[in-house]
Amino acid sequence: MLLNDRINAFSELGNFFSQFKTTGYEKVNTVLLNDDFFEQMVHKIENAVHYNGWFTKENVLFSIAQWSDILTQENLKLWLSKYSLSEITPKTIAIIMAGNIPLVGFHDFLSVLISGHKIIVKQSSGDNQILPYIAAYLIAIEPRFEEYILFTDQKFPHFDAVIATGSNNTARYFEYYFGKVPNIIRKNRNSVAILTGNETTEQLAALGEDIFRYYGLGCRSVSKLMIPKGYDFDKFFKAIYPYNTIMNSAKYANNYDYNKAVYLMSNYKLFENGFLMLKEDQSYASPIATLFYETYTSESELIQKLDIDKEKIQCIVSKDIAPDSVNFGQTQCPKLSDYADGVDIIEFLSKIN
Repeated sequence: MLLNDRINAFSELGNFFSQFKTTGYEKVNTVLLNDDFFEQMVHKIENAVHYNGWFTKENVLFSIAQWSDILTQENLKLWLSKYSLSEITPKTIAIIMAGNIPLVGFHDFLSVLISGHKIIVKQSSGDNQILPYIAAYLIAIEPRFEEYILFTDQKFPHFDAVIATGSNNTARYFEYYFGKVPNIIRKNRNSVAILTGNETTEQLAALGEDIFRYYGLGCRSVSKLMIPKGYDFDKFFKAIYPYNTIMNSAKYANNYDYNKAVYLMSNYKLFENGFLMLKEDQSYASPIATLFYETYTSESELIQKLDIDKEKIQCIVSKDIAPDSVNFGQTQCPKLSDYADGVDIIEFLSKIN
């Protein structure tokens, strides 16, 4: 199978995804094999929440919509143009996926297959419903993929390399078990936003998307604010108020109530608005319904601190303050080249002997 064949298959998958929008479903008759797959995909989306209470229809559709925008021939060819993939001898890559947000492991899935390798996938129980169905569609489009894709919940058979995503604790086990083969092992990371006090209402409202999308469970979700001393949270709270409907989720509301009770019993100082708590804390990983914050006096010292802590940070939201920062509202819209932990997967895969 040539690289162009693989690109064509994934671009057809992008066409299939384009029918599942955050505004609703729109069946398009020209999409390949639609009569066989469309209705069942709707069923998978509608029922995802029954397998994982955080996987609401809105969030699943948001994830699929992001991939539908990315999976075009133009984007795929541009992404892969700087790599040498034509001479790759297929190897077997084992993937251990997280399950914190819908289709969180899809980029790994795409990267392995489009680079020309075979994949063995071990999914998290929290996100194991939709990707196998997507794989079935991909195989129907390009039958040669059938011998390249295997899902398992058992011990891995033979493999040549590993990409594993988990917590800081599981990473130690991954390093022990997979240390003898080429590997990418990811640990906990979180994202931060740098505020100066000069942000517009529109920027702060967009930041709400970075905070609340996927209930803040993604590594690209903003879990901490870096603010100047004396920062007034009033403008921030007013800008994000439209996100108050997140309390309609019983799981989120229960976490809010529980964490608030714990904080109050511990006499922690909090700022809160009825659906989000702000707590001063030096950590990066905040509980659900909570944002940590930390003050700074100098932007240069702040950038130095964030550089020291870069192994804990996935991305930084700011207005031209931090290098390679993400615009407000864009953390959950990564490009194909926005690699988790900053590790270039395609480069890694292209060099496996």
